[in-house]
Amino acid sequence: MEMLTPEEGRTAVRLARSAIEKTLNGERAALPDLPAIFREKRGVFVTIKRQGHLRGCIGLPYPVKPLGEALVEAAASAALEDPRFPPVSRSELADLDLEVTVLTQPRPLDCPPEERPGCVEVGRHGLIVTGLGTGGLLLPQVPAEYGWSSREFLDQTCVKAGLSPGCWKRKDVAVLTFEGQIFEEKAV
Repeated sequence: MEMLTPEEGRTAVRLARSAIEKTLNGERAALPDLPAIFREKRGVFVTIKRQGHLRGCIGLPYPVKPLGEALVEAAASAALEDPRFPPVSRSELADLDLEVTVLTQPRPLDCPPEERPGCVEVGRHGLIVTGLGTGGLLLPQVPAEYGWSSREFLDQTCVKAGLSPGCWKRKDVAVLTFEGQIFEEKAV
């Protein structure tokens, strides 16, 4: 997968902020003229923080839409549809820090379940756990922020999926890894 340049990353964050602003103003976010990489299908997440605290995080883990469209959708959804938080208000806009994580294609963790902790690299991998009719995802930056080991990261991804910690040891639970390229913008 081709990586975004630092300038393309800044463009991604500006696009996410613009999509949130337009959405909160009741406008439809139209895509500006963007570099070619934004037409490639990519998975992407938009994380919104306010004063260092999570305020919304939603994305598309799989490359089902061109990056530009996926970014606009994820940004608007993170601001208005994250079920953990009330919708972002216009009065909060100036205080929001944004983070855009562009994902690689998720791939199954290719090892026996008991060896999974040794195959997960904290700070590099994001995880998707699926099985027993549910699924959950944690971005690569999450375990580093909390100081988790790979085992704790696997447990917490199970919990995010609504499953019990340790469910990753089961053969009928799939664990996928992906990597993420992270771009940030702090409120001024």
